[in-house]
Amino acid sequence: MKHLELKKIVLIGASTGGPGQIQKIISALPRLHNTSVVVAQHMIDGFMDSFTARLQDMHDSNISVVSDNQLLESSNIYVIDGETKLNSIEHHLSFIKKQTPNHSYNPNINLLFNSFVPLCKDTNILCIILTGIGDDGVEACKNLRIAGARCVTESKESAIVDGMPNRAREEVPGIEVYQISQIVEIISEFCE
Repeated sequence: MKHLELKKIVLIGASTGGPGQIQKIISALPRLHNTSVVVAQHMIDGFMDSFTARLQDMHDSNISVVSDNQLLESSNIYVIDGETKLNSIEHHLSFIKKQTPNHSYNPNINLLFNSFVPLCKDTNILCIILTGIGDDGVEACKNLRIAGARCVTESKESAIVDGMPNRAREEVPGIEVYQISQIVEIISEFCE
């Protein structure tokens, strides 16, 4: 898959309270044509497959838990697990995945999102930080914003847990802040 063939990418990072918010987003998405959606939801090992199956029931795009060396292709939805990042070799983009028992988060949103920063010059990227404890993903969201990506987070009123969104509002310059219902609309419009 050449970089230029990937027109649009949505990156979604969430932790506590995220599964329900992500289900709202996926169920509202239009049919994907030139967009890939990458979901990084903190979750205990062993639950990614059932979460992904629930999402698959809500949308007709191919939705899968990412495997090592899997290509990033247009019109697919990827659920991230473990220590995963994007790798570029000879104009092909693929996920590199390691299962590490000592990582703080499953998955590591900062590691994943930072690996997309080099794509910002050729690809339209929408980065979303949803509800959750802590600050995973905020540093990478800031880097994506500086590189030209559009970055959005939940409002205090909308977030089930306002840790990650609060840190994003404080640390990411120019981040847009919306209720989850508005975020669903923004992502759906971006994907059309």
